[in-house]
Formats: sequence, structure tokens, C-alpha cells
Amino acid sequence: MDMTNRDVRETTMSKYFNKKTAPYWVIAVLVVLIAIILAVQFKANSSNQTTTATVKTSNSSEKASSSTQKYVAGKDYKITYSNTNLIDKATIQKGLKASYLTDINDLMNTDEQTGSNMAKIEVYYNKDKNLLVERLFKNGYSGNQDSARVVYDVSQGKIPDNGADTDSHYLDLPLVYTWEKLTK
Repeated sequence: MDMTNRDVRETTMSKYFNKKTAPYWVIAVLVVLIAIILAVQFKANSSNQTTTATVKTSNSSEKASSSTQKYVAGKDYKITYSNTNLIDKATIQKGLKASYLTDINDLMNTDEQTGSNMAKIEVYYNKDKNLLVERLFKNGYSGNQDSARVVYDVSQGKIPDNGADTDSHYLDLPLVYTWEKLTK
């Protein structure tokens, strides 16, 4: 019995895999590979979210003095905006950011070498000169004696070189922002 090349191919190839079905098999393999890749990525994303949620849950049960603690507004500290008709909150935040006074963890940190050790921050607005005057009170301050003052020039968007002359800048000015540490 003499078989041609065609007969050999037909007898050795499965009826499910031939030249007509080959493109479908390639597509099927690609679909399966893509599905596996997506499943692995989804699993990785789900486990990251779970870990993050677990970390947040465990942090909230720790003491506020923990260095990894996320402090809670209203419990650990209080922020008050006043006279918002004079200056918007975003401008106040820019001034605080320029003075490095927006990191709550740093403000709450009582270690003098690594933290700000703040008890209170007051920000006054000088509308005539377009200045924010920030009065900083470190833990242990007494009376109305601030520990330092910083001036932020709203027009220039920076702390001016002559910012040390702050005595006359905040007298009788409206208070626009207060940050207070509530926990000891």
C-alpha cells in the first residue's frame, strides 16, 4: 500500500488540529495566557489592598505616640480656619507648606532632633502687605509667648529674605488659621 504525503499528514494529524483550526488554537492559547496574567495581577492588587487595610486598622489601635501612627483630626489635633472671606484655605496651605508646617506626624513628634515638637500654630493675614504671619508655639510654651515666627509673602509665593522682621506684621491682624495639638 503506497501512501502519499497527504495521506500521512491526514492520518497523523488530529481531526481537531489541522490547518483550518490552527489560527483558532493560537487565539485560544493567547486568551488563556492573558486570562492567567490578569488573574495574577488581580490577586496581587487584592493582597496589597488587604495588607494596607490591615495596617491602617492596626495603626488606629496603637497609641498616638507611635512614630508610624496616622494622627486623627479632632482626637490628636485640631485645625480651625477663620476669616475665610479674607483669604482662601489653599493659599494658607501654600504658606504652611513653604514653612514645612503641613506634615502632621512631624508637628506631633516631640523629639527635638527629628520632629517639630509643636503645641500650636497660629496664622495671621496682613491684607495690606499680602503676608501670612505664622506664630509657632513649641510644647511647654507659656502664656502668649511664641517660639518662632515665619512670614510668607503671598504675592511672591515664598518666604521673603527680610522675614525676620515679624513683630509689627501680626499685631491686630485677623487670625485665619489655628493648628492645636490635643494629645499630650
